[in-house]
Amino acid sequence: MWGVIVNRFKQGFRTLSYPKEVPVFPKRFRGRLMISAAETQCSIDKTKDPLGAVVPGKKPAVDLGKCLFNEEFKAVCPEGLTYSQDHRLAVSKREDLIIRDNEVKLAAALNEKTRRIFGRSLKLREVCAGSCNGCDAEIQAMGNVVFDLSRFGIQFVASPRHADGLMITGPVTKNMELALKKTYEAVPSPKIVIAVGACAISGGPFAGGKEVHNGVDGLIPVDLYIPGCPPHPLTILDGLLRILDKLEKER
Repeated sequence: MWGVIVNRFKQGFRTLSYPKEVPVFPKRFRGRLMISAAETQCSIDKTKDPLGAVVPGKKPAVDLGKCLFNEEFKAVCPEGLTYSQDHRLAVSKREDLIIRDNEVKLAAALNEKTRRIFGRSLKLREVCAGSCNGCDAEIQAMGNVVFDLSRFGIQFVASPRHADGLMITGPVTKNMELALKKTYEAVPSPKIVIAVGACAISGGPFAGGKEVHNGVDGLIPVDLYIPGCPPHPLTILDGLLRILDKLEKER
């Protein structure tokens, strides 16, 4: 017992001070893509960009909703694409995930009436609609002592009838389509829908498959898109805090 207490004192305070302080990521972290200001030629290479996230041209655009954030992806536009340390990726509209001139229109806060109804808490029902569980693992990590999601009043619940919205992962398989729609219908209004990861946004690696939909769009309305394969817990948390208007002015 004493050993546990001593180790706890050595570890100190483990919870991140986010969003009060800017998080520090390791060099290998792959954040928001940056496009070179200079004209650059891009190729169509399905082995490095299987979803066609890059729109070729003298000044290419990148669809973060189709990006798998793999290291090889940069080779599609040699010296034209780099990963930044910026974890802020969540947007309110699908078209805002298409990056041009390195500008991203980050997620906007929900309307005041909806935020007032939610009060100081947000209850979410997580739905795995055929994912590989990568995004689900990152969502689960938000509940640990490092990220401590509950300190912001955000919690996951077991029933959609107790939820304010859904957080969805996976491309939505045909077998999960009805279950997802029924879960959505069970959530009382007003409600929000959050698509987490490339699969939920565009189908991810499974896009075009006959047994899946290409994401949540077209089945139920989406209020927040969080790209990544999978997204970092802080990327998810940043999006949630933005729609709840719990972030101070940009740092």
